[in-house]
Amino acid sequence: MNARIYADHAATTPLRPEVLEAMLPYLSDSFNASSVHEEGRRARRVLDDSRAAIARLLGAQPREIVFTSGGSEADNLAIFGMAQALAARGRHIVTSAIEHHAVLHATERLRDEGWDITTLAVDRNGFIDPQRFKEALRDDTALVTVMLANNEVGTILPIARLAAIAHERGVLFHTDAVQAPAYLRIDVAELNVDALSISAHKFYGPKGVGALYVRTGTPLRSQLVGGGQELAKRAGTENVAAIAGMANALVLADQDREMLVQRLSALRARFEERISATVPDATINSAGATRLPHISNVSFGGIEPHALVMRLDLEGIAASAGSACAAGAIEPSHVISALYEDRIPGGAVRFSFGRSSSDEEIERLAGIVRDVVQSLREATQERMAGVR
Repeated sequence: MNARIYADHAATTPLRPEVLEAMLPYLSDSFNASSVHEEGRRARRVLDDSRAAIARLLGAQPREIVFTSGGSEADNLAIFGMAQALAARGRHIVTSAIEHHAVLHATERLRDEGWDITTLAVDRNGFIDPQRFKEALRDDTALVTVMLANNEVGTILPIARLAAIAHERGVLFHTDAVQAPAYLRIDVAELNVDALSISAHKFYGPKGVGALYVRTGTPLRSQLVGGGQELAKRAGTENVAAIAGMANALVLADQDREMLVQRLSALRARFEERISATVPDATINSAGATRLPHISNVSFGGIEPHALVMRLDLEGIAASAGSACAAGAIEPSHVISALYEDRIPGGAVRFSFGRSSSDEEIERLAGIVRDVVQSLREATQERMAGVR
């Protein structure tokens, strides 16, 4: 019996054994890093070393790294914290239509609180027109939040260019970089951003831990109050073991990045070639974009994506449907809807590959997808014939 194929690395990556090993000493013997005794000081040294390692890999200073519970909290802290601190400047925010829900829902809440939110459209490949972006900025714009790389279709956005435009108007810039660290070298100075979010479980680290880079001098109001942890930007006792694991995972990701990108780019190209050649009415979404190497988002005409994902699961394939249940109905992913102004080309399914993916898996995956899509289409045709 063939082993299952995990093709959902964009959702979460498995914990690397080396990372688990780095965490183990602190899972049972770690103490509160805020305590002044020797045990507390040992925990503080782990935090300091981890913060310094992460800062170095992001091109930041250690004091600019704030530990969080993950990417969603980092996004929330940046958006709510910066918006509240900047409210006197203006109450207008610019974002894009393809952001992660952690960003979209945060800006929606601010809209409910009286903020004006401009949500920029994207083209068929998920790009933002820089001129349209420039025109969206106003005298009362306080903040821009646009992601570095999209989690559903993989499009890499020109953040450095957009941030430069925003800074010309004196507007601060946050980017959600959660999907990027395993595949892109991140330098906050080159990106020219004021805040940047990451999450460890996207680069083979533990779940439940992330970080927010906040440029020195950037106004930010804490969203969690209590103790003075994280330079008073995020209260709460730090998860020493998880933070040590995140730092270790980021170091390993930096070492392995070039090799991983080359291998995954080749695997994805093979998968997309096989699908395009063997599955009629299949569209590779954002195929013309500069993309992250591990994501392949495919729309299959005449197929409901959740039905396809469930059938694939029964066949031993873990993939993801880019859609959500709303009011009892299945609706297209907001990202796919944003790419197509007119007709959405079928149900979209995201396949995302990783360190464990192999040539053999890609060949088997493409064959199973072909057979399952054909089976679902035949079943649909039979049902339609029965209705007639």
